[in-house]
Amino acid sequence: MYKNLFILVSLFWHTTTTGSITIEGTIASGCNAQNLKIEINGKQASRSGCQYQVVVNQKQIYQLRLSATNYYASIQTFSHSELELSQHNKEPGLILPAVSMAEKKAGRTMFAFGGDVMMGRRYFKPHLDERILIHNNSIDADTKSIVKHIKPYVEIADYSAINLETQIISEKPSQRAKKLVTFYSPPETLSALKWAGIDYVTLGNNHTYDYVDEGLIATLNYLEEYGMAFSGAGLNNKAALDPYKVTLNQEDYALLGFVGWAGGSIPNQVADKAKGGAAFGTTENINYSVKQASEAGSSVIVQYHGSLEYAEEPSAMTESRLKLAIDAGADLVLAHHPHVTQGFEVYKNKLIAYSMGNFIFDQYFPSTPLSYVLYVWMDGEEFYRAEIVPVYLKDYKPTPAMGMQREKVIKRTVRLSASRGVQFTRSGGHLVLKGVQEKDKKDDKLFNQKITIKKGEQLHSLSHFPVPDQLVSVSSSTLKSRYRLGQDQFNSGDFETYYSFDSPNREWLISSGRITENVSYEGSNSVALQINKQTSGMLGMKVFRRVFDAASPMTFSAKVLNQASPVKIKIWYQKRGTRDKLLKAMNNPKTLLREITLNTDESWQDIRVPFYLPRVGYRSYRILMEVGGMEEANQVLYLDSLSLIQWQAHYNEMNQELSDTKLRFQATHLEFESPVNNEGELLLNFK
Repeated sequence: MYKNLFILVSLFWHTTTTGSITIEGTIASGCNAQNLKIEINGKQASRSGCQYQVVVNQKQIYQLRLSATNYYASIQTFSHSELELSQHNKEPGLILPAVSMAEKKAGRTMFAFGGDVMMGRRYFKPHLDERILIHNNSIDADTKSIVKHIKPYVEIADYSAINLETQIISEKPSQRAKKLVTFYSPPETLSALKWAGIDYVTLGNNHTYDYVDEGLIATLNYLEEYGMAFSGAGLNNKAALDPYKVTLNQEDYALLGFVGWAGGSIPNQVADKAKGGAAFGTTENINYSVKQASEAGSSVIVQYHGSLEYAEEPSAMTESRLKLAIDAGADLVLAHHPHVTQGFEVYKNKLIAYSMGNFIFDQYFPSTPLSYVLYVWMDGEEFYRAEIVPVYLKDYKPTPAMGMQREKVIKRTVRLSASRGVQFTRSGGHLVLKGVQEKDKKDDKLFNQKITIKKGEQLHSLSHFPVPDQLVSVSSSTLKSRYRLGQDQFNSGDFETYYSFDSPNREWLISSGRITENVSYEGSNSVALQINKQTSGMLGMKVFRRVFDAASPMTFSAKVLNQASPVKIKIWYQKRGTRDKLLKAMNNPKTLLREITLNTDESWQDIRVPFYLPRVGYRSYRILMEVGGMEEANQVLYLDSLSLIQWQAHYNEMNQELSDTKLRFQATHLEFESPVNNEGELLLNFK
């Protein structure tokens, strides 16, 4: 059914030169450093004080690299379209947001952390018509290809770590734990991680004992062979609970890893006196191991695997154990397992990251690819600074997040941390959290962003306001209509970075069409469907959206350019039942939400289809748009700016403070109760 659904175009266009462009920016801290070097796409910028400027060939992606004596190197990546559309745009050139650098000093260490990692399963045997990422005859090159785009971000740290959520073995083991999901990855996984700059892996997780002793022994042997440091598992309880010790910049560190539950299978997944497995993160084990390491004079870093999958907040057990670790003497605590990111907290001046999300993983539904690399600077036991580098797992590969993906990561992180009293500043496209030594004073003053609303407009996108703060109210002296806020569920409905980093986006199903850079509603790209009376085109969600709020009001929205002849557009809704297998669900009946006859027009037209999510009985859903011509002649239809918006259930009064905490931080769209009668201005008020 899905063979040949994607008609791929050449990847060459996004690296071709289309003229030169001037890029300007500011170094917010570190501009007076000795030997400061500023490069964009490898070309050195000229500098005047804290301002810099460079003329480069116009590209789809710009990478900024900063280096200086006595400062840590910094890397930032931006797409052309996000700079062009954002508030930082300055014609005829582009302006990058200000970047702050972290200062080096004696005893200070820069750590880089990533979340869950595996390179098995769908990397070798993908779903449907997706391409294979790791081939049996080129495993070494293919595994390195998976990490090559994140390598520059990892290798600038003094020490880097991930959660290795897989066993390492050269072929499928003969033994297997009695559990639903098990992972194993090839030994070249470790070679690729080492090449990318990873120094240490924690094994304290629920997949360390997937193939019992056979898999664990192989994993430990390969870790030794590749010279990869680890802790969090062993062939007995004592080995599993022992920390890995390392001296960095004259400071001693002890790294511990734990899993939060024993598991229900026999044998279970945790180590015992005479049995291998992961270190069991009971309160007693955490308290004992942390105190032992701390009293021995080491700064202690704890990684813990717990909480519920896909949840926004840590479980009470996880939060309690992470804080217990700090009470016992830990200096930095990080958690994982939910496969999505959660917020941060500073507890007793120590940093807690409640969930790191995925780093290298093959999950295919839309909430899991949005993640980050976490930089943490430690002065021995003292937390100095943290930086959140948004990451998007594009084609199951970690890449620097840009545009829509970046803002989704940032806004989620800000929202989930705000409830714990954590506030961030922005450094370029990253978030910065400073410790007590360098703490910024937060300015609580209101500021606003003005937008113009056209007569007859009802739906307005707020996506191009990259502000790491909360929207507190919407006001207007000319517009009286009530409004509600919503959040786009798509990660890439603008198609701007569809082929970035040599990886097609797995989010979209495209039949009888391609991505084009010649025509667009905003930015550069859109989808061009080739259709006629006999041939329909299809554009929609390739996979089902899992994890959703039941019975929520939704709107599917798109911009369509039809310059040839009238077309028929059918918007379908397909649901996956609670117990449906994926391939079966792909053939489930579809419900027609709306059929539209779209006439010709020289300008872009709006399509908006409201509906409600199912209340019970379904685990996920997807939206499909089928387009057919009404005449025999071939024609091209362009589609852009697709959104799947989840709304507040109620409408807000103009000029009143917003009560919906989630949308104060994450709103991407605003909808009036009815089309506005006159052109007017809105003020989005932030603090």
